Amino acid sequence: MSTINRPARVGLVTDHTGALSFMGIANANVAKMVIDDLNDRGGLLGRPVELFVEDSATDDAVAEAAATKLVKRVGVDVVVGGIYSSTRQAIKGPVVDAAEKLYLYPEQYEGQECHPLIFCTGPVPAQQVEPLFPWLMEETGARTFYLPSADYIWPHTLNKKVREVVTARGGEIVGEQYFPMDHMDYDRVVDDIMTTGAEVVFNTIVPPGLTPFLERLHDAGFADRGGTVVCTYFDENFLNLVPAEHVEGLYGCLDYYRGVDDAFSIELLNRYEGLFPGSAQFTAGSACTGTYRALKFWEAAVNEAGSLNQDDIITALDHARIPQGPGGPAEMVPGQHHVRMNMYIARS
Repeated sequence: MSTINRPARVGLVTDHTGALSFMGIANANVAKMVIDDLNDRGGLLGRPVELFVEDSATDDAVAEAAATKLVKRVGVDVVVGGIYSSTRQAIKGPVVDAAEKLYLYPEQYEGQECHPLIFCTGPVPAQQVEPLFPWLMEETGARTFYLPSADYIWPHTLNKKVREVVTARGGEIVGEQYFPMDHMDYDRVVDDIMTTGAEVVFNTIVPPGLTPFLERLHDAGFADRGGTVVCTYFDENFLNLVPAEHVEGLYGCLDYYRGVDDAFSIELLNRYEGLFPGSAQFTAGSACTGTYRALKFWEAAVNEAGSLNQDDIITALDHARIPQGPGGPAEMVPGQHHVRMNMYIARS
């Protein structure tokens, strides 16, 4: 069908069910909020915008099938979504490689994605590690770090950056272990953490293994001996997954926290909570902020392009900026397909 006079179509692939449903539901809420607001203001280029949401069920095969449906059967103009890096790759196959459609990936990730049809709207390791770790080492005096990790590309790349930054400042990585994403038994690695005397645990274990790992670390007395836990993706949504004492004093670094107090961030959070009371929280680690940015960048690019022509939208996206957003303004770095944004250090 010709794009002339038909509604614009946005496809969202997100985890309504499965281990990451508490994140995916929030992303779907954000997309609905942004698209409804856009339509209330008259739509895009005088036409309505339709949102199609598909459940990826925290399963890459399901995500691939959902993405295929959006580009083949629905005929969307853009696809947004994915949390795990493996899910991004599952979506990329049918959307980018097969259908040659624009794909906006909203989650913090390892970086290194480079494709003319992919734009990434969450933070990358340099944006989290470079501000956080030098500050943490100066603030706490810590010099020894242990890296318990999920075994996929994001933790491997993030840990490489951590090692680079820590060792350049005289610190030492005293342990680095990787586990399958569904691993649940962390007795041996916690015993090793305690034996090495590591002062900081930098965690990239992800749900569902996150909760038993933090429980075992707490029960072993890591915090009681003065240890510090760092988890860059940890946000307010994750506080509901674990007892407060298991994450007391945990440090993170993200592009937004709910305590950020600029006027627009406060208004946006209040709007979200008014629309979705009691639902999954609007947070950064769950890709809510990246989803919001992705859709607002796309809106700005379509308006600049003056049509739904994908090549023209991509040209406009390359220098798109939004003057207001969760955590502050943001802009695409020309030629990079990644975003320059404010970053915040927080402690639970």
